[in-house]
Amino acid sequence: MVELIPSSDAIMQILKRTGAFREGHFVYPNGKHSPHYFQMPLAFRYYDTARVLAVALSRKFRIEKDISSQLPKVSIISPSSGGIPVAFGVRDALNAQQIYWAEQEQGKRMFRQYVNQGEVNPSIIVDDIIRSGMAVEETVDLVKELGAKIIGVGSIVRFNIAPEEVEGIPLKSLLDFDIHMYDEGDCKECRQGVQAEHVRF
Repeated sequence: MVELIPSSDAIMQILKRTGAFREGHFVYPNGKHSPHYFQMPLAFRYYDTARVLAVALSRKFRIEKDISSQLPKVSIISPSSGGIPVAFGVRDALNAQQIYWAEQEQGKRMFRQYVNQGEVNPSIIVDDIIRSGMAVEETVDLVKELGAKIIGVGSIVRFNIAPEEVEGIPLKSLLDFDIHMYDEGDCKECRQGVQAEHVRF
């Protein structure tokens, strides 16, 4: 029987198979060490895999009556370039009318010019991975400034240190991951002398 929404184990197997989930000794940009790292674009380089992930996430939204009743007059919004493939996949699966993505410029998250108040439909914010939730929260503020309502928030992966809801809206994900972060010297890999690899968010 085909699963309409794959289990967390099935999602993890996809991420491992594509190389998007990696194990080792990683140093994040904030200086924290972890034995785990997600490089989500590696999963989205394959059309079939990208389709499975995006459709699965879209189904989590479609089962919500408040969302399905507003389709197709909905906007799908990504907080950053990393979430653009997710946003396009979810847009296609839901047949939503609009898609937008925010960008970082001079340390500030913003939309491109000429996205005007009143033009944005009720919005679903999606990303490939939500680590702290800051990018999503900043994007929520952007959307509200444009006078649009947030009706859904979700990602393929959500770290357990991220919020479970934003603006009272539950954060939907295909995989909730219990991330472990350590200060330098405190992690097992440091004590074992495993060479560290510096990674980007």
